[in-house]
Amino acid sequence: MAPRYTMTIVTDFAAAHYLRDYEGVCNRLHGHNWKVEVHVQASALDRVGMGMDFKDIKDATRGLLGGLDHYNLNDIAPFDQINPTAENIAAFFYSKLSDVLNSDVVKVSAVTIWETDRACVTYTED
Repeated sequence: MAPRYTMTIVTDFAAAHYLRDYEGVCNRLHGHNWKVEVHVQASALDRVGMGMDFKDIKDATRGLLGGLDHYNLNDIAPFDQINPTAENIAAFFYSKLSDVLNSDVVKVSAVTIWETDRACVTYTED
């Protein structure tokens, strides 16, 4: 079997949103303290013995958070066109982080977005 290492970082941001075409109270502007988990898999270690430095994962994730933290997500692309659901936010992080972090031996494997302490969604691709 080939080795596989999974590095995970957890961070958070605060942002408001509302859901278009939703029948319920979430169609009104409201906020969350979102928690973001990023899982990165490596098939080999570098010369230091790391799959990927946690700092690199944190920096890439924080770079995305800067454009979302303390904003109304509905005002920010792509969420000005698609609903800023936890599912869509997870897919957004996965795509953007994959563009920055993926290499021949490292791949973003999953992103989990926690909307509350009791509700989350995980996005991954095969």
